[in-house]
Amino acid sequence: MGDPYKTLGVTRTASEKDIKSAYRTLAKQLHPDKNKDNPKAAERFSDATKAYDLLSDKDKRAQFDRGEIDAEGNPLNPFAGMGGGMGAGMGGRPGGYRPGGFGGRPGGPPPGGMSPEDMDLGDLFEGLFGAGRARQTNGRRGFGQRPPPPPSSPPRKRGADIQYRLAVPFVDAAAGRDQRITLADGKAISLKLPGGVEDGTQMRLKDKGHAGPGGSGDGIVIIEIGSHPFFKRDGDNIRMDVPITLDEAIRGAKVKCPTVDGPVMLTIKPGTNGGTVMRLAGKGWTKKVSRGSGGKQERGDQLVTLEIQLPEDLKKLEEKLDGWVDTARPREKFGL
Repeated sequence: MGDPYKTLGVTRTASEKDIKSAYRTLAKQLHPDKNKDNPKAAERFSDATKAYDLLSDKDKRAQFDRGEIDAEGNPLNPFAGMGGGMGAGMGGRPGGYRPGGFGGRPGGPPPGGMSPEDMDLGDLFEGLFGAGRARQTNGRRGFGQRPPPPPSSPPRKRGADIQYRLAVPFVDAAAGRDQRITLADGKAISLKLPGGVEDGTQMRLKDKGHAGPGGSGDGIVIIEIGSHPFFKRDGDNIRMDVPITLDEAIRGAKVKCPTVDGPVMLTIKPGTNGGTVMRLAGKGWTKKVSRGSGGKQERGDQLVTLEIQLPEDLKKLEEKLDGWVDTARPREKFGL
């Protein structure tokens, strides 16, 4: 990782709030869950996290700004800038420090200098790394500093998703009937269709994809709803036309009408006109479950338009109507 300020895209004078905001923005963009097929994004996410860990710690940030630690939090050379090595640092006298001890004898003090007992390494470390770090010398780790945590490895990649296409009959989709689907591993499962399902709806089956080092991918089921010869979807409703004979329209009758749940009886009132729409409540399309429904599945209605069908052989009808003329003026409302 390079300069943590550059990694987060902030200046050295950035406030804690600016640093936190910059990290959140990068985390949303680079999070491994959103970049499963982009290992570089995972690496940048790891670098951004390390940079934030360092700059969000006031002590570490101050140490980094003073050049006492690097971007990984490791201490730099504590004697840099003291000049000439340890001998010069202890007064620079000949015979100040030699291998084997002070002043040329093991454990002995340098001439005119100080003994090891007189040296307060805690003060030295405190001057180099700050009082908080100097007090940690009891552990004798890296001049009183805890070793940095090992760099986090990028998340292991999950297996690829598997896409399925499931053909669903119109009546099953409308009524919300469960479907059977066979997966790539040969297992067949029951699939519950969501309320309001449409052609092209995608359903996710967790961990039903290809295996991978970071876990299995998902199965993506794309719903393909078939057409129907006489049912038509209209939002949450289903529409259809039902033909009736002229005598059924005049005298009234009970006729069978198909629905996606099976046939039902329609009561035709005497004198029913063609184009009359009858409503069959709860026989329409399965709706999306609403918050106020308590989880109960609801359905739309079936709207049935009645069409009066004349007989193919009109001769007998003409004979019956011989001399009769309907004096009604049905198009008068159009001004005709």
